[in-house]
Amino acid sequence: MKRILLIILIVSSIVKPQQSESLLSLKSKLQFNNSPESSIKYQSFNNEQNSFNKKNPGLAILYSLLLPGMGELYADRFDSGKYYTIADGLLWGTLVGFNIYGNWKEKNYRSFAETNAGVKLEGKESDFFANLGSYLSVEDYNKEMELNRKFGKVYDPEVYYWNWKSSDLRREYREMWSSSENAYNNMRFVAGALILNRLVSAINAVRLVSAYNKNLEEKITWNLFFSIENQPALPKAFQINFVSRL
Repeated sequence: MKRILLIILIVSSIVKPQQSESLLSLKSKLQFNNSPESSIKYQSFNNEQNSFNKKNPGLAILYSLLLPGMGELYADRFDSGKYYTIADGLLWGTLVGFNIYGNWKEKNYRSFAETNAGVKLEGKESDFFANLGSYLSVEDYNKEMELNRKFGKVYDPEVYYWNWKSSDLRREYREMWSSSENAYNNMRFVAGALILNRLVSAINAVRLVSAYNKNLEEKITWNLFFSIENQPALPKAFQINFVSRL
């Protein structure tokens, strides 16, 4: 009876303290000898760590910044990451679309100004094409600048000449110019959305990697084995297995 109580005491003293320790750090061997005729030996205690490696949050961030959704794929959770990838593709398509439309409208209004206002296109800055839609001629523009004492903005008529044939043509030009500028402005918003999509994907990927690593730490296998020597009245050996898995 004393020997049975001794066995129970040894098992409880080994299993209970381990609950407060990290599961990944438990690995030891113990041996107890009471006498040459009667001894209890602790044969083995194994704590097997799951063979999979932990994920690196830094890599998850890098992958998400390169292509949203790839950080989630790295964390084995592309089921949520695919939405960031789809959004990225749509945003890039929108960006390209606005760029093509803006270039097309810019080409149109430049050609229109050359034909209907006598503008020489070479060497002209963007402010010049903006002013073309607001004044009928370079003379009207220069008069207003002089009245407002903005002499530094006065154009040389020989270089920056224009003269619309009618107000309707000027308004038509203004609409084409506005369409082009709106397309270019929209590109800035799309570019901001592309950056935001990457940041949100990176944050989500880090969260999923942390959950993956936490789940990995809990996948532990426990094995306990005891043997009883020189005890005819008791079994030669018995085995206790504790398995903890998600």
